[in-house]
Amino acid sequence: MRGRPALAIVAIGNGFGTWLAAAILLGAGTAMVYPTLLAAIGDVAHPAWRARSVGIYRLWRDGGFAIGALLSGLLADAYGVPAAIAVVGALTAASGIIVAVRMRGRDHKPAI
Repeated sequence: MRGRPALAIVAIGNGFGTWLAAAILLGAGTAMVYPTLLAAIGDVAHPAWRARSVGIYRLWRDGGFAIGALLSGLLADAYGVPAAIAVVGALTAASGIIVAVRMRGRDHKPAI
Protein backbone atom coordinates (compact mmCIF):
# COMPACT_ATOMS: atom_id res chain seq x y z
CA MET A 1 0.00 0.00 0.00
CA ARG A 2 2.77 2.30 -1.06
CA GLY A 3 0.68 5.25 -2.14
CA ARG A 4 -1.64 5.77 0.78
CA PRO A 5 0.44 8.15 2.94
CA ALA A 6 1.55 10.25 -0.03
CA LEU A 7 -1.99 10.38 -1.44
CA ALA A 8 -3.29 11.44 1.97
CA ILE A 9 -0.73 14.27 1.99
CA VAL A 10 -2.00 15.38 -1.43
CA ALA A 11 -5.62 15.22 -0.26
CA ILE A 12 -5.08 17.26 2.90
CA GLY A 13 -2.20 19.40 1.68
CA ASN A 14 -2.50 23.07 0.95
CA GLY A 15 0.35 24.43 -1.09
CA PHE A 16 3.09 23.72 -3.53
CA GLY A 17 5.68 22.55 -0.98
CA THR A 18 3.35 19.96 0.51
CA TRP A 19 2.31 18.66 -2.87
CA LEU A 20 5.94 18.56 -4.03
CA ALA A 21 6.87 16.41 -1.02
CA ALA A 22 3.92 14.12 -1.72
CA ALA A 23 4.91 13.81 -5.39
CA ILE A 24 8.45 12.86 -4.37
CA LEU A 25 7.06 10.21 -2.00
CA LEU A 26 4.76 8.86 -4.71
CA GLY A 27 7.63 8.69 -7.19
CA ALA A 28 9.94 6.95 -4.73
CA GLY A 29 7.23 4.46 -3.78
CA THR A 30 6.48 3.68 -7.40
CA ALA A 31 10.17 3.27 -8.20
CA MET A 32 10.53 0.77 -5.37
CA VAL A 33 7.38 -1.24 -5.95
CA TYR A 34 7.12 -1.45 -9.76
CA PRO A 35 10.09 -3.81 -10.35
CA THR A 36 9.12 -5.81 -7.27
CA LEU A 37 5.60 -6.41 -8.58
CA LEU A 38 6.92 -7.60 -11.93
CA ALA A 39 9.38 -9.91 -10.16
CA ALA A 40 6.59 -11.28 -7.97
CA ILE A 41 4.49 -12.07 -11.03
CA GLY A 42 7.47 -13.81 -12.61
CA ASP A 43 8.17 -15.77 -9.43
CA VAL A 44 4.68 -17.21 -9.03
CA ALA A 45 3.90 -17.80 -12.70
CA HIS A 46 4.70 -21.14 -14.26
CA PRO A 47 7.38 -20.75 -16.96
CA ALA A 48 4.92 -21.86 -19.64
CA TRP A 49 2.58 -18.95 -18.89
CA ARG A 50 4.93 -16.40 -17.34
CA ALA A 51 5.03 -14.03 -20.33
CA ARG A 52 1.24 -14.07 -20.60
CA SER A 53 0.94 -13.37 -16.86
CA VAL A 54 3.21 -10.34 -17.09
CA GLY A 55 1.27 -9.13 -20.12
CA ILE A 56 -2.06 -9.48 -18.31
CA TYR A 57 -0.63 -7.65 -15.28
CA ARG A 58 0.55 -4.80 -17.49
CA LEU A 59 -2.82 -4.67 -19.31
CA TRP A 60 -4.68 -4.24 -16.02
CA ARG A 61 -2.09 -1.78 -14.70
CA ASP A 62 -2.17 0.40 -17.82
CA GLY A 63 -5.96 0.14 -18.05
CA GLY A 64 -6.10 1.25 -14.44
CA PHE A 65 -4.09 4.35 -15.30
CA ALA A 66 -6.55 5.29 -18.06
CA ILE A 67 -9.72 4.49 -16.12
CA GLY A 68 -8.27 6.03 -12.97
CA ALA A 69 -7.56 9.29 -14.77
CA LEU A 70 -11.11 9.46 -16.09
CA LEU A 71 -12.65 8.51 -12.74
CA SER A 72 -10.45 11.00 -10.87
CA GLY A 73 -11.41 13.79 -13.25
CA LEU A 74 -15.12 13.05 -12.89
CA LEU A 75 -14.86 12.84 -9.10
CA ALA A 76 -12.79 16.03 -8.91
CA ASP A 77 -15.37 17.90 -10.99
CA ALA A 78 -18.27 16.59 -8.93
CA TYR A 79 -16.82 16.59 -5.39
CA GLY A 80 -13.48 18.41 -5.48
CA VAL A 81 -9.84 17.37 -5.76
CA PRO A 82 -9.41 16.21 -2.13
CA ALA A 83 -12.33 13.79 -2.49
CA ALA A 84 -10.95 12.43 -5.76
CA ILE A 85 -7.53 11.87 -4.18
CA ALA A 86 -9.14 10.18 -1.17
CA VAL A 87 -10.98 7.76 -3.47
CA VAL A 88 -7.73 6.98 -5.32
CA GLY A 89 -6.04 6.28 -1.98
CA ALA A 90 -8.89 3.99 -0.90
CA LEU A 91 -8.79 2.08 -4.19
CA THR A 92 -5.01 1.73 -3.90
CA ALA A 93 -5.37 0.31 -0.39
CA ALA A 94 -8.15 -2.04 -1.49
CA SER A 95 -6.09 -3.38 -4.39
CA GLY A 96 -3.16 -4.05 -2.07
CA ILE A 97 -5.39 -5.97 0.32
CA ILE A 98 -6.89 -8.04 -2.51
CA VAL A 99 -3.44 -8.98 -3.78
CA ALA A 100 -2.23 -9.83 -0.26
CA VAL A 101 -5.19 -12.16 0.22
CA ARG A 102 -5.37 -13.75 -3.24
CA MET A 103 -1.78 -14.10 -4.49
CA ARG A 104 -0.26 -17.46 -3.68
CA GLY A 105 3.45 -18.05 -3.24
CA ARG A 106 3.94 -20.93 -5.68
CA ASP A 107 1.69 -22.59 -8.21
CA HIS A 108 4.35 -24.91 -9.62
CA LYS A 109 7.33 -26.98 -8.55
CA PRO A 110 10.67 -25.18 -8.71
CA ALA A 111 12.98 -26.15 -11.57
CA ILE A 112 15.98 -28.25 -10.58
